[in-house]
Amino acid sequence: MRRIALIALIPLALAACSNQGLRDLRSSSDGPDEFMIQPVKPLESPDNYATLPAPTPGKANLTDRSALNEGVQAFGGRPQSADAGIPASDGALVRHASRNGVSSNIREELAETDAKFRKRKARFTQFRIVPVDRYNQAYKRQALDANKEARRWRRAEARTPSAPPAN
Repeated sequence: MRRIALIALIPLALAACSNQGLRDLRSSSDGPDEFMIQPVKPLESPDNYATLPAPTPGKANLTDRSALNEGVQAFGGRPQSADAGIPASDGALVRHASRNGVSSNIREELAETDAKFRKRKARFTQFRIVPVDRYNQAYKRQALDANKEARRWRRAEARTPSAPPAN
């Protein structure tokens, strides 16, 4: 009986050793991957077919959407090339936002800090009998409670936008 129990426990122990990291994003369905679908603008018939730009394989099309430009428009800005500099009208805003200094390598610095944090939090994640997504557990202290923050700002008598009702 002990041998049968031991033989049954060995695969469980080995399965618990597989380290999926903090985020396991495998799909459990046979359907399409909704993150692979990229929405495009509706097709329109041009006024003059002779004025259409030449096709550029591998580059952006007229119907491709730009998340950056759509975000700028949503906040009331004017969309422009992502490579363009900061408009003069936004100079005061940029100076105010960078008044305490600007780190030129902030993305690399944050990526390195987050990698260290995930490594520290993932020390014992490989010892699981059942696959668990530990992302929310690891980042729980860094998550904001939107309703709690709204109440805090309202108590401080700050103007706050309306928020969806709490679940």
